Amino acid sequence: MKYIKYLIAILMVSSFVASCEKDTELKVEYLEVNANNISGQWELSEWNGAGLMDGTYVYLDIVRNDRTYTMYQNLDSFLNVPHTVTGSYFLETDPELGAIIRGNYDHDSGDWAHRYIIKDLTATEMTWIAKDDESFVQKFVRIDNIPVE
Repeated sequence: MKYIKYLIAILMVSSFVASCEKDTELKVEYLEVNANNISGQWELSEWNGAGLMDGTYVYLDIVRNDRTYTMYQNLDSFLNVPHTVTGSYFLETDPELGAIIRGNYDHDSGDWAHRYIIKDLTATEMTWIAKDDESFVQKFVRIDNIPVE
C-alpha cells in the first residue's frame, strides 16, 4: 500500500511540474499576411543573416490604405544623407509558398528586383525571402518612428 501511495504522489508531482513547464513556454503568435498586418514602420535588422554595418540603415513605412511605401536608406549614399524611395506594393498568395509581396518605384526604375515571400510575421517582426533566391533574406523589426524622416 505504501508503494501505491508513493507512486500516486510521484505522478501528481510530475504532472504538476509538467503543467508548469508548459505554461512558461513562449508562444509565438503568427499573423496572417495582409495589408493591415504589415502596415506600419519597420527597420531592416538583418540582411542575409548579418546585421547592417554601423551607421547604415533601411527603414520602411508601409501604408495600408493606398498600398504605398516609403523607404529611407543610406546603403547607396553618403552615411548622413538618406535616400528616399517611394512606390506601391502588391500582395498575392501562392498556394504553395504563401504570401508574396512585390512592388514598383514611383520614379523610372520600374519594378523591385525581387518578389518576396513573407514569413514569420508577428506583431513585431517579419522576414522577407526572395522568391527567386532563397539565400536573399531580409529581417525587419517594427519600430515606433522613423528617425530620419
